[in-house]
Order: sequence, then C-alpha cells, then structure tokens
Amino acid sequence: MLEVRGLKVAYGGINAVKGIDLDVRAGELVTLIGANGAGKTTTLKALSGLLTPAAGSVQYDGQDITGTPAFELVRRGLALVPEGRGVFARLTVEENLAMGAYIRKGRDPQSAITADCDHAYTTFPRLAERRKQLAGTLSGGEQQMLAIARALMCKPRLLLLDEPSMGLAPIVVQKIFETIRAVASAGVTLLLIEQNARLALQTCDRGYVMESGLITLSGEAKALLDNPQVRRAYLGE
Repeated sequence: MLEVRGLKVAYGGINAVKGIDLDVRAGELVTLIGANGAGKTTTLKALSGLLTPAAGSVQYDGQDITGTPAFELVRRGLALVPEGRGVFARLTVEENLAMGAYIRKGRDPQSAITADCDHAYTTFPRLAERRKQLAGTLSGGEQQMLAIARALMCKPRLLLLDEPSMGLAPIVVQKIFETIRAVASAGVTLLLIEQNARLALQTCDRGYVMESGLITLSGEAKALLDNPQVRRAYLGE
C-alpha cells in the first residue's frame, strides 16, 4: 500500500531524513522506532503531505503521491494523528469529530456520518461524556482519544500515528493501544511512531529502526524484540 524509496527531507541546511526505504503492506500494522531526533516525525510529515521531500518518491496505493498536499491525501484515504494531538482547542468534542468528517459531506449520507460519530463515542465513552466540552479543556489522554477518533471519522485506509502514548498515564496508554489494535483488526493499515519501543514491537507486525535520519534495522517485530542491539538501545536492557 505504501512504498517509500530514497526519501530525503531537509530543514534549511539540515538533512533530517537522509534517503530511506520503507514499505507498509495493506492490512499491516508497522512501527518506526528510534531515539528523539532520529527523523521519525519528519518522515511522517513528508508521507502525510505536511512537508515536501527534497528527494525520493512515495507511492500510495500504486500512485505517486510525492509532494501531494495533505488535504488531497486525506481525500484519498491517508490520515495523520499528529504528535501533540493537534485538536481544535476552541471547538467542542462534537465539532472536532464533525471536522474529521468534512470530506464526506455531500458524499456519504448524514446517517452514516452520525453512526460513525456514535461509534467513536462507544469506543471512547469519555468523549461521549464530554461531547459539548471545548477540546482545549480536556486532559491529555482525552485529547489523544479525540485526535484518533477525529482521524477515523474521515474513514482512512492508511492511518499514520505519531507518538500516541506521549505523556499519558499507563491506564490511558492501555486504552489507546487497545483501540489501535481494534482499528487494525477492522482492516485499516497503520504506520506507528511510538516512544515505547517494547509496546510498539509487541503490538505491530513489522518494524523499522531509525537512527540519525537513516533506517538501520528492519524486520518482523518479534525478531526486533529479540535483537540484542535493539534491546540495549531501546528496551533498557
């Protein structure tokens, strides 16, 4: 579904991503792990159309999307849950979810959109309790739930998740990852960046390790969990 070849991304004179290859097959749950500053978030921003690559190509669903703007990629079924959640702070929970479905207006019956909104409330009952509350007043965990639910409202086929557990209590992280697994089981393909490397590799099918803008290791998630280099660098062993 996603084929990345020779991707390079630069900020000013800094080469943040230095020519990486990466694949995500339809139906897979794939993780990209690495230390802070390795280039992971920059990679997701380039894949989601928020940054223009300096070189390389990105193929999505058999089509070249290199440099395609984010709003167009959302229309094609590629959505990003950004680092830091990025909710609309001055809109209510309900309004945030409606914004997630904006590309479906005029295309899908309102009843289908309403049903998906109800499903979001079933998945995250806390959001149902706060549907009229301003998103900026929610806790960090509630905002993360909202960010994921909003992205799912556009009915993505490929979902990019950037650090969904950052700053959250363990019990909230558990709920977030239960939802990630459920989304994958429902047929959505996922590419996940996650600071908790052990949890990411336990959850995903395959993984990539990124260091200083380069992919240094890749393979089945279980194999990476057992890799001595990964265990020393990212699992604290």
